Amino acid sequence: MNIGQKKLPVGIESFEEIRRENFYYIDKTGMIRELLQKWSKVNLFTRPRRFGKSLNMSMLKAFFELGCNPALFEGLEIAGETEICQKYMGKFPVISISLKGVDGRSFGEASAALRRVIGNEAFRFPYLSESSRLLPDERKIYQALIDTRDGSFTMADDLLVDSLYTLSRFLAKHHGRKVILLIDEYDVPLDKAFQSGYYNEMVSLIRGLFNNVLKTNESLQFAVLTGCLRISKESIFTGLNNLNVLSVTDVQYEEYFGFTDREVQEMLGYYHISDAYGAVKAWYDGYRFGNAEVYCPWDVICYCSKRVDNPNLFPQNYWSNTSSNEIIRRFIRMTGNGLTKSEVEALVAGETLVKEIREDLTYNSLYDSIDHLWSLLLATGYLTQRGTLDGRSYYLAIPNMEIRSLFKDQILSLFKENVQKDGKRLAAFCEALKTGDAPEVERLFTDYLKQTISIRDTFVRRPTKENFFHGILLGILGFKDGWFVKSNRESEEGYSDILVKIEDEEIGLLIEVKYAQRGELESACQKALQQIAEKKYAAELREEGCHTIYHYGIACFRKQCRVAVEKETRQG
Repeated sequence: MNIGQKKLPVGIESFEEIRRENFYYIDKTGMIRELLQKWSKVNLFTRPRRFGKSLNMSMLKAFFELGCNPALFEGLEIAGETEICQKYMGKFPVISISLKGVDGRSFGEASAALRRVIGNEAFRFPYLSESSRLLPDERKIYQALIDTRDGSFTMADDLLVDSLYTLSRFLAKHHGRKVILLIDEYDVPLDKAFQSGYYNEMVSLIRGLFNNVLKTNESLQFAVLTGCLRISKESIFTGLNNLNVLSVTDVQYEEYFGFTDREVQEMLGYYHISDAYGAVKAWYDGYRFGNAEVYCPWDVICYCSKRVDNPNLFPQNYWSNTSSNEIIRRFIRMTGNGLTKSEVEALVAGETLVKEIREDLTYNSLYDSIDHLWSLLLATGYLTQRGTLDGRSYYLAIPNMEIRSLFKDQILSLFKENVQKDGKRLAAFCEALKTGDAPEVERLFTDYLKQTISIRDTFVRRPTKENFFHGILLGILGFKDGWFVKSNRESEEGYSDILVKIEDEEIGLLIEVKYAQRGELESACQKALQQIAEKKYAAELREEGCHTIYHYGIACFRKQCRVAVEKETRQG
């Protein structure tokens, strides 16, 4: 990175820090104007993780909060809205909390974490403990919000449920101005509670907390909440009639979460890496919010931060480092239970499926049926929408190469689990390979291909398609005891796909996999065998003392395969 260039804000979610420390910032301050002009009392934005929700909330806090530093917004879009800035900038007390860390193995641990989040926010207003505008009893209640013992906040359960409402009332009374409330990652406590078995207790707590502060609260100017999912109104927003939900299917605010194509091109140009545009677009673009197509900001920033120093850097999968991707595993496991293999294959091939979407689910019903899982995959960014059929059903697709690679990885992972369970078939397949029985290898490998979800990705080059079948073979051979397996190892004049040395038997296997682009399996097999011979792949096995070496050419096309073998024998 050149001296004088702005730094890339990898993992930084503080608007103030980004602006103060001269990080690169893609201007989303137009969201402030939209919030004020389209006015709703309570706004809920649902977007997948890593799309800038927390940074936007930090930006809202920096703009509205009393004591705002106007210099932070110099040169940004909102600075041109003179009337808005004069009327709203730095004019409100702001309560800003993130529920991202409200977690625990039990309800007690999670509620303690919630006390800590709210108690620490209340600590930001110590002047309330001496405010002459509060009654003595109110000052005592404020003190109870921040009281600790042995490092833990001690507020009673009933005070915890009232805490945000109470804090907003005290701030409004002290300042003579209504309060803006920002709650980031509002649904994380419910997700964690569902995973750990105390969902109903957490729902009750969050419902009481939100209803008290959001419903008929005269001290509230407006509220903004963010999260991944829109939780059913009957679950935690009971009786709340002023809630404006803005999901991935809504056109309002469509460009304020994620980077647009223009913004990405400008960033790449600024760092002099415009030549990476094609790769960045293929791997990190493709999400559609409303009618806007956007990139995942986390991925773009992570890739660019490394690409500026490494011009040969291939796009990386940064998404997988931020989640266990258990949703995809559950989704693939549901094949045969409301989901067909052909549907998964169509998605991985870049096609769309029309599915009805429900945006008001509850965490304890997410995995009840495949119908709910489609909605979950859309909300969490593993799928995106490509338009609607009737306002209820949407065309769904995998957004880009990065997410497609996650699907492939999970398909291969689950395939390996199934291989390990079927020891009899594994033994038969390996025995056929060891003895040069090409028809039996072909029959059993075809069975394996029929068992798994095939990859017919129309968006990738042939070598990438071959990688999938290569992975299937490695997934089988990796479980065979006494077989030393190498993948893509250099051997004299080139690289063989798979090299196997069967220990203690002086037998070696060379396997070259080809993808038969137009289903021409026989000719693809012969090309594979020819490549083994021309590249002298067998040299390493000869040097290691193998007297019998089988050369396998394996050609694949969707769920079909053809196997050809040549035997090389040396006299010892």
